[in-house]
Formats: sequence, structure tokens, C-alpha cells
Amino acid sequence: MSTFTGKIAIVTGASRGIGRAIAQQLAAAGAVVVCVARGENAAATAEAIRAAGGQAEAHGVDVTDAAGVDALVGGIIERHGRIDILVSNAGIARDQLMLRMKRADWDEVIATNLTASFTWCQAVLKPMIRQRAGRIVAISSVVGQMGNAGQANYAASKAGLIGFCKSLAREVASRNVTVNVVAPGLIGTDMTRTITDNAKADWASQIPMGRMGTPEDVAAAVRFLASDEASYITGQVLAVNGGMYM
Repeated sequence: MSTFTGKIAIVTGASRGIGRAIAQQLAAAGAVVVCVARGENAAATAEAIRAAGGQAEAHGVDVTDAAGVDALVGGIIERHGRIDILVSNAGIARDQLMLRMKRADWDEVIATNLTASFTWCQAVLKPMIRQRAGRIVAISSVVGQMGNAGQANYAASKAGLIGFCKSLAREVASRNVTVNVVAPGLIGTDMTRTITDNAKADWASQIPMGRMGTPEDVAAAVRFLASDEASYITGQVLAVNGGMYM
């Protein structure tokens, strides 16, 4: 299996759950991981990585702040000279039935889950194209593939990521930059812990493997797509959902 020694990886939404597991797995494989989250939220992830013998730095940036994103990417290039991996993971949910959904809840979800990926990808593409190598992995969702009542905004943002990444993959493939999507199903995170027991039971009944996934399940898929072994894979959606959607 490939190692990531000498590689510089950015992981957004790295403070907890899936993002934290991804950051930890990439660091364990040798990458220098730039952990990104709002405020000081990424600091604990970076500290845990360093305590385990890995290399990490934490940065408090709102992923919807284009100027902040550009400044951070510029700083990474100044310090490390390259960016090898971007994992666009940051996401939020503002669930509500369509007739009751506020425009602000739509706008915030689209801005965080979809437009922020556009901002990050545009920022890292120049150095990746210049070095003629790069891996971009966006975290979508099974909801973006199959839909879900009460999540029109979330589903739209996650489905949009799939179309965005497929299009971008076609643009940059000749430069040896791959762009792929991981679409998790029901994963045990802080976000899913807020789901009611009845809703969890309903979702679980749709999972052939009979269990929720773990953040580590998703992180393993991301690690593969970021590796040398996945160098001929681009524009793909890797579902990590226990068979929930096929």
C-alpha cells in the first residue's frame, strides 16, 4: 500500500467525525496534514495526530470565506512548496420540509457543502497543475444519490458535488490530477446522533449489511482514492453505504 511520506494534504471539516478520521489516516500513512475547521476546532485533531507521531497543523478558516481560503492556500505553498491532496469534507445540515424551509437554510447549506468545494478546488488547482500531480476527493452523501424527505437543500448540495467533480475531473485529467467523490451512507457521527431513534431504525432497515458505518470506513475509501494505487481512477463516486443504495 502506498505511503504518503512527503505529501501535503488539506482536510476541511477536520474537527470531528469523518473529517477527523480522514486526517488521522492520512497522517498515519505519512502525510503532513493541514486540518481546517472554523475557529480553534481543528486544533484537537492536529494535537492528536502529533501525539501519535504524525505531522499536522491546524487552521481556523470558514470554508465559505473565499479570501480566507486563498490566503491559507498561499501560506501552505510558502511553507511547504506544494499541495498534493485536497479532501473537501466540510458540511452542514439544516433539515426541514420544503414548505417550511427558510431561504437562509437553503443558502447556508449550498454555500458550505457545494460552493466551498468550488472555492477550495480553484485555489489548489494552480499548484497541482504546475506540479502535474494531485488528488481531490469530495465527500458527498447517499442522500445526494437517492434523496431524502426533509433534506432538499442537503441533497441538492451533495448531488451538486457529484456533477461538479465529474466535470472537473474531465478538465484536469491530462495534468495527472484526479477528482473523485466518496458518498457515505448512515455513518455514526455527531451529526447522525441527533437523528431520532425511529428515524435511525428506519434508515437501518434499508442497510443490507445491517449496521451503520464508521468514520474509519469512509476514511479508508478516501485514503485509497488519494493513493498511488488510484492513479487511473477519476470522475468516480465510491459509495460507502453498506449496500443502502446500489
